[in-house]
Amino acid sequence: MQDEPNQVKDYLFDYLAKSDEKIQKLISDDKFSEIIDDVITNCYDKIITLGDKDESIGVLATGLLHFLLTNALLNSQRKIEYEGIEVDIVIPDLKTLEKDPKQTLIICIPKTSNKEEIEKKLTELYKIQPEKQNVLLVLSQKLDFENRTYIIQKDNQTFSKIIFDIAQFVNVQGQNKFKILRI
Repeated sequence: MQDEPNQVKDYLFDYLAKSDEKIQKLISDDKFSEIIDDVITNCYDKIITLGDKDESIGVLATGLLHFLLTNALLNSQRKIEYEGIEVDIVIPDLKTLEKDPKQTLIICIPKTSNKEEIEKKLTELYKIQPEKQNVLLVLSQKLDFENRTYIIQKDNQTFSKIIFDIAQFVNVQGQNKFKILRI
């Protein structure tokens, strides 16, 4: 499935390409959270002007996570449908989700800040991932949910902690055979 052109994604990947030397150095030093901080610091203001703020932040989060997971050599699938439910990111993959949900993370990146819509999405996800603690939320603002939630805001963002939590989960579950992300 080919993604349609998107200004936010184009801006993000243009920034990553322009910062390639710095980004590659941070990757080689396993400083993935610093990459997130750098991207948010340098791209956030522009990205929120490129359309609906919640949607733009959702595209930023999805693109950045996809980039980081690929560079961390962690198995993941992005933008997939399973049993009629759209999943933003699943780690490691749908096959593992089917066999053992305890060993699978789902990252939900709703492109809205409407709490009722997010609750509806979570209810759908719980049908395929009954381990509620294995559903992570990425939001554009602080909302109260029982899930681990990561916020993308320029002055108060917890999003950079998501990579540490993913790495910890993957290492504990024994899926990261190479221990690429050391924690």
